[in-house]
Amino acid sequence: MTASGVTKLDRVALIGNSPPRLCGIATFTQDVRKGLIAAFPDLHVDMYAMNDRGARYAYPVEVACSIDQDELADYARAAQRINASGADVVCVQHEYGIFGGPAGAHLLKLLDRVTAPVVVSLHTVLEQPTPEQRAVIEALVRRSSKLIVMAEKGRRILREVHGVADERIAVVPHGAPDRPFTSSETLKPRFGFENHRILLTFGLLSPNKGIDTMIRALPAIVARHPDVLYVVLGATHPHLVAHEGEAYREGLMALADELGLGDHVRFIDSYVEKEELIDHIAAADIYVTPYLNEAQITSGTLSYAVALGKPVVSTPYWHAVELLADGVGVVVPFGDSAAFADRICELLDRPEMLDEMGRKAWRAGRAMTWSALARSYVSIFEEAVRTQPARLFRGGERRPDVIRPRLGGVERLTDGCGMIQHSIFSVPDRLHGYCVDDNCRALMLMHRMPAEDAARADELAVVYAAFVQHAWNGGQGRFRNFMAFDRGWLEEQGSEDSFGRTLWSLGDTAAKARAHELKIWASHLFDQVAPHARALVSPRTWAFCILAADAMLDAHPRHELATSLLRDLARRLQAQLAQVRRPDWDWYEEVLAYDNARLPEALMRAGRRLGDESMRADGLATMAWLDAIQTNADGQFRAVGTDSFGRVCEQPLPFDQQPVEGWATIDAARVAHAISGDARWVETAQRAYAWYVGGNDLGLPLGSSTDGGCFDGLMSDRVNLNQGAESVLAFQFACCAMTEMAGKADRNGSLLEAGSVAS
Repeated sequence: MTASGVTKLDRVALIGNSPPRLCGIATFTQDVRKGLIAAFPDLHVDMYAMNDRGARYAYPVEVACSIDQDELADYARAAQRINASGADVVCVQHEYGIFGGPAGAHLLKLLDRVTAPVVVSLHTVLEQPTPEQRAVIEALVRRSSKLIVMAEKGRRILREVHGVADERIAVVPHGAPDRPFTSSETLKPRFGFENHRILLTFGLLSPNKGIDTMIRALPAIVARHPDVLYVVLGATHPHLVAHEGEAYREGLMALADELGLGDHVRFIDSYVEKEELIDHIAAADIYVTPYLNEAQITSGTLSYAVALGKPVVSTPYWHAVELLADGVGVVVPFGDSAAFADRICELLDRPEMLDEMGRKAWRAGRAMTWSALARSYVSIFEEAVRTQPARLFRGGERRPDVIRPRLGGVERLTDGCGMIQHSIFSVPDRLHGYCVDDNCRALMLMHRMPAEDAARADELAVVYAAFVQHAWNGGQGRFRNFMAFDRGWLEEQGSEDSFGRTLWSLGDTAAKARAHELKIWASHLFDQVAPHARALVSPRTWAFCILAADAMLDAHPRHELATSLLRDLARRLQAQLAQVRRPDWDWYEEVLAYDNARLPEALMRAGRRLGDESMRADGLATMAWLDAIQTNADGQFRAVGTDSFGRVCEQPLPFDQQPVEGWATIDAARVAHAISGDARWVETAQRAYAWYVGGNDLGLPLGSSTDGGCFDGLMSDRVNLNQGAESVLAFQFACCAMTEMAGKADRNGSLLEAGSVAS
């Protein structure tokens, strides 16, 4: 345990730029890492480095991986690496321009997928952000345990512009080197500065640095102090070079020549290493920052100069106003060359004032050393770990009651055409229209709604059936899937899986619909559609078609087409399993995807229907394998995360988790229990249902007991607050299934406790 009472930090993931990339964020990020390790030698700090557009770097070994600015897939891969590393906390060095997407929004894809708490250090905070910048900052606020700024001005802006509470913000000054107070004379010989009074400005050259302001101030300074040399240290900003070459630097040099200052201005066109920079600052008599932009929340070299005990003369940008208060430095108006000349001459005229200001700066700088920053950061990290949201309950702690099935969420998304695909929060999003996937699921759900909702459910079933009928494209032998809100089809045929799900809804309707007319319609359309299923090649589609045929045989036990289709596709699925499975991968495909439990469910149902013991055994074995990898360390259901999709024969990643997986697992577990009698499958169904009501990795409920709505997924730190059709339907199917299980348990006195059937 640490002094603050939390488990000792072991590993930090540090996201930012890294040398050899030449920029201030890279230097800062590297210095943060070094400071953390120096102050806490047992701490592991992995760097995740951003590549700027089109660039590659030979990073040092401490860089765990690099992220191409514009490659979304890289952000997801980095999140996977961070999760796999076991990082206790993620620390981001944030500057809008180093991340891809609008205002750097790609970063959010990474942060939404990491499991550790997040701390963000903001290097830029704007009083008037663009809409894109505002959206990114406010997303970072939602995702972060704490935001770090380097000046009180940053805290005020976050509070007043973005409404961030003070307790969410920490002010940690920019880090700086820890050196004893020394005279500038000791280092001047190294750079050939002997017999000069040195004024120094450092940074990548660009017009907003205000160098011309200082050059115009020099004639008055030199007139009183002929030994003055103004050193401008730093390469031209690479973006400026790309657009206009060295025109800006050449213009400054021409201005110095025009004013007769050739012997009093020295341009050092170089990106110097940090230690050499520090020595240059230490060799200066006065450090000058004539910047033209007020909205600069931090300056690393200003911090360095103060910590090294350098008197500073600066314009009043935000960081300078705070850092140079109380006599630590001197502030003059923007662009005022005369004021620069007056104040610099005053300091050079009075060596005792110059010395006292330097000593005062050095004393102020002791709170800014890298070791001080490291201690502050670790304290913030520990608080972030300590204050992670507690789960509502962990596996096995309690069994929440099953929520009664409700039509409210379904009806909210339904109009006269069918069920709308998506929503923005709980408001239907007409922009994305409809799909047959959701309408065929909705059709099946209506047959399962309890008696008190039967009349309304039967009315809605006709709406969904009409959509399914209209989706059938007999000329293509396929179902169309996506329809725009104006009721125009967006394709002539949909995916194989949408075909399989829709065929399943026909078999299910033939078996379970309350209205005889719907049973006749479904049977008729099934006979038209089913022959085309043999041409399909996706194992998941085969599974849906097997479920369809099995349901059809419940309605018509001697249905020859359904029998042959079930037998043929089940054999294909079993052969596919035999081809792919290996000791550590007992599955039908080399990857995991969505609706995974439907594959073992289909094989178990086929084995039961055909009396084929090998099919039943294979279905149970693969369901057991899936159940094991869908269980977290606390014994809770953990749906295969969407980040897992496409990873060949690799264990699943935890996020994002989708509601459809819980429903599929409940259905498959019920079949496994029915054919094996093993009570473990009751527990599996209970755990899968509990996922909807808080028995998950975050302890957050997704399903609503008021109207039957359901959030769209479980992310690494929150739920997705949209409530689309697939999610609402999956939750309602789960409620119906568990209600039915509870009813059977109550009647039969089985292992499943009535009224307490989900944990």
